Amino acid sequence: MMAGSVLADVPRELQDEQIVDLLSTPNLRIERIVSTGQSSPLGFWHDQDWAEWVLLLAGSAGLHIEGEAEPRRLAAGDYLHIGAHQRHRVAWTDPAQPTIWLAIHHR
Repeated sequence: MMAGSVLADVPRELQDEQIVDLLSTPNLRIERIVSTGQSSPLGFWHDQDWAEWVLLLAGSAGLHIEGEAEPRRLAAGDYLHIGAHQRHRVAWTDPAQPTIWLAIHHR
């Protein structure tokens, strides 16, 4: 059995996003991601082999999906499913408080 809290030991300031694997199997990976103002580099797009369901637990972020005019604004409680190879990037995350993501990658 594994147990814990995704809201425990959240850093307030980070050089880079913190990604912690909570569970990993051949077809599923669950991560806690903490952002403190980070964003994707200009011109960079994530293009993942796996689909991803993401839930924002705290903070806020702008997630830009390729083909959409503007980034989607996400607040605590918002979720989004991103299909495999759906290009996307983090436009911004809240610099005033940690943004906590729960990301579930699946095949």
